[in-house]
Amino acid sequence: MTDLWPRVEPLLAHVERPARYVDREWGARHDESASYRVALLYPDTYELGMANQAIAILYDRLNGLKDTAAERVFVPWKDMAAAMRQSGVPLFTLESCAPVREVDLLGVTLPYELTFTNVLEALDLAGIPLRSADRSEGDPLVIAGGPCAFAPEPMADFFDAILIGEGEDAVADIVAAHRVAKVAGLSRTDLLERLAAVPGVYVPSLYEPASPEVAAHPRPGSAAPPVVEKRVLASLSEHRTPECPVVPFMDVVHDRAGVEILRGCTRGCRFCQAGMVYRPVRERTPDEIVRDAVAQLRCTGHEDVSLTSLSTTDHSRIEEILRRLSAATRGAGVAISLPSLRVDAFGVEMAALASSGKKSGLTFAPEAGTQRLRDVINKNVTEQDLLDTVAAAFGAGWRRMKLYFMMGLPTETDEDVRGIGELVRRVLDVAREATPPAQRGGLRIGVSVAVFVPKAHTPFQWEGQAPNEEVRRRQQVLRESMPRKGVELAWHDTGVALLEGAIARGGRELSRVIERAWRSGAVFDAWTEEFSMSRWREAFAGEGLDLESLATTPHDPSEPLPWEHLSAGVDRDYLLGERERALAAETTPDCSFDGCTGCGVCPSLGVDIVVAGGRRG
Repeated sequence: MTDLWPRVEPLLAHVERPARYVDREWGARHDESASYRVALLYPDTYELGMANQAIAILYDRLNGLKDTAAERVFVPWKDMAAAMRQSGVPLFTLESCAPVREVDLLGVTLPYELTFTNVLEALDLAGIPLRSADRSEGDPLVIAGGPCAFAPEPMADFFDAILIGEGEDAVADIVAAHRVAKVAGLSRTDLLERLAAVPGVYVPSLYEPASPEVAAHPRPGSAAPPVVEKRVLASLSEHRTPECPVVPFMDVVHDRAGVEILRGCTRGCRFCQAGMVYRPVRERTPDEIVRDAVAQLRCTGHEDVSLTSLSTTDHSRIEEILRRLSAATRGAGVAISLPSLRVDAFGVEMAALASSGKKSGLTFAPEAGTQRLRDVINKNVTEQDLLDTVAAAFGAGWRRMKLYFMMGLPTETDEDVRGIGELVRRVLDVAREATPPAQRGGLRIGVSVAVFVPKAHTPFQWEGQAPNEEVRRRQQVLRESMPRKGVELAWHDTGVALLEGAIARGGRELSRVIERAWRSGAVFDAWTEEFSMSRWREAFAGEGLDLESLATTPHDPSEPLPWEHLSAGVDRDYLLGERERALAAETTPDCSFDGCTGCGVCPSLGVDIVVAGGRRG
């Protein structure tokens, strides 16, 4: 492997945050003797990528394979990218400062639609052809995974293969298949055929793209499966949480230890893609969680540990976990954080147990302002639940709370929008009543209102997005209904949401738009100060596509969707049934507590719900 450090080091004195580009952090792995090399790319800056738990898990897993070395790669900020291009320095890995184009496999996480152009930026900086069809035998195998892999068609032409689902076991199978193909001297085409046989691996070049009339299907003569089913771990206990993850030199977004305590969520919120595609729920045991948290704290020296999941306080033994972890770290000055709380008094009790007396703020997500709309989206939370939670929190000493809502949900009316303001007003009244008079001056309620974006594999995947002008009108209705004092109101940019929706629901034709936008300067568009809506409008128009129409036009349930050939395990009929129940404002219970609701994941994928006390099918 070529060592680029002598050419990289002189650039660092002239760029912002040079610590983004240097190696030797505590916990970084170095294996110069490995014959198979992987570069793991997070398509954003170091400080965002280093906070990504999936990267840490795959880094640990790959480096644990025999004769395999995995290194990290992040997208250089604009100043560094310009310096690299001017000096002819290609994109490099952190650990060995080697050219990314010299590795065997480049694994790319797809976390969010607005990072797609960053992937092209990284490929271009690496000197790797953007499109799979243009790559030669000497180029790395370029594979994607992550949340956006469940609707990957806009990026499909840029990848040799895409992993659908969970990667702990799949990456080992992919590496093994690639090793065998290299030893046998197989062509790139033959290799891709072999990869298509690995469960969970989608090879886009082996499929005819979907059209409004016809679903995507394998090309004639291809051995690719008609439907690629997601890869899933039967039990999280099969793999430990990384004991010694990399400790960054610089501040990152979540600079703390992190232990995933459960995976999946079956509360069934109809807008939530993560809740559908990461099913079923699988919990780690309290023994495993406390063991891994203590081991990671000892190895890294972190003073904070986060118990992560989509719904942390839903863990069946969360109280036991918190008490045991608090006892194990007593006197060490360790803070325990819970990133997701239930909207009930139990969530407040667990936050109090984790806080050790520090009460910085709590976050809850009612999502909608009226009970009718909460029933539409299957948010099984009542107004009284929220008000009781507020009373418990402010009565226990909290003085700040953040509430998350959405705007533009299916069937939403102005009454629902005004309902957000009215609900916040009642929350504020309850908070003030529960707070001693002398302390009411510091009381604050933060309100964040996102724009609803329909996502693949959800009951709302057929819905259209609210047009920009209508969203802006509703935002004004919201502003007029919101209390003037004690509330900090923020909402998402309508243009960003519209673009996200157009890409999230699109097919392969959008690859041309993404490439055109990147060539016109669209990089780091997930950063507010870098985003340019006009640039994207020009890119869509230049390819003869209408941005608004793609985002706002509903899909006909009788027509194929661009992601119909990829399965998260949830039955199409179940999603259609949930859509009908939504339109009727009927709720569906959580199968982790109330029995099977027929989503189809467990029987189709051969897995069960796993709670800390055992399995529940």
